[in-house]
Amino acid sequence: MKKTMLALALGASAGMAAAQSAVTVYGIVDMGLVRESGAAAGASTKLTSGVASGSRLGFKGSEDLGDGMAAIFLLENGFQSDTGAMGQGGLLFGRQAYVGLQSRAGTVTLGRQYTPQYLAVAAVDPFGSGLAGDTKNLMAATGNSASRMDNAIKYATPVLHGVSAELVYGAGEVAGDNAAGRQFGGALGYAAGPLAVKLAYHNRNNDTAAVKNTSSARNTVLTATYDFGPAKAHFAYGTDKGTNSAPLRNATNPFGYAVAPTPSTDSADLLLGVTVPVGVQTWMASYIRKNDKTAFNQDAEQFALGYRYYLSKRTDVYTAYARIRNKNGAGYTVGSAIEGGTGDRAVNLGLRHVF
Repeated sequence: MKKTMLALALGASAGMAAAQSAVTVYGIVDMGLVRESGAAAGASTKLTSGVASGSRLGFKGSEDLGDGMAAIFLLENGFQSDTGAMGQGGLLFGRQAYVGLQSRAGTVTLGRQYTPQYLAVAAVDPFGSGLAGDTKNLMAATGNSASRMDNAIKYATPVLHGVSAELVYGAGEVAGDNAAGRQFGGALGYAAGPLAVKLAYHNRNNDTAAVKNTSSARNTVLTATYDFGPAKAHFAYGTDKGTNSAPLRNATNPFGYAVAPTPSTDSADLLLGVTVPVGVQTWMASYIRKNDKTAFNQDAEQFALGYRYYLSKRTDVYTAYARIRNKNGAGYTVGSAIEGGTGDRAVNLGLRHVF
């Protein structure tokens, strides 16, 4: 009897262990030298974290629930490897934090997540949404914290004949007003062979419990890449409408204008880029134009060049240079993956390790 009970107990334990989540620990440590110039206060040189990619520590896992269904989760902390401080305003899992269910019918996730509009742009950025050439310097991202949205429910379809889609909704959680602070968006994509195309949209309601009847931020973007083999072409065209649809990365008037720059409420963005892989090396270049259609006409252009050398599959060194030409008192700055920048030009030299 004791042997039978022991066998049953061991069998139950084994079944429970098999059903437990398979957890993966991953991360990035990124450090670089940055020289920024063009600001009224003068040039600055710094050793900083998150130049090519935000430094992070993440945990992700899944549990097989049977019949093609799985429970999934992801918790991702952002940190500054130059000081050890936490990023994203000190949030413990400020980069991402969600749980969900995955099945043949698609994936539903709940929590803090990236907006489909931001992911569409980041996927076609030759600089990988980092380095001095980062698209965020001129192209808008309008979640709770630029690229992310809180309180979000996201549904992603399975890929069918190269076609996929995403829908997302984020509750504003303002008492007595379901519209205030809410967000919603989506994306429709197609990828086959060398071509990938995506159309994405994001809408953010700017109302709060105290401020009412403000215009929403509405961002629409069409993106595409085409891999020719020796080189890949990158393209994006977007429109930004409403308050906070095109916020400045650095709103402190770093150029010292008598009248501070005004964030555009009606603009169009164009990205043209190329990446050229040569063995363990990759060359990057991009041109971005911000066309401000308001009466201020504060247009801007960014020119960027970069180079990456892979010491291994997980470790690379990089360098990049970018310059922005601001017009009519525009105040756009050259930043990097997590910093907004302080001037209209910058040089990067750094090291990134992925684990």
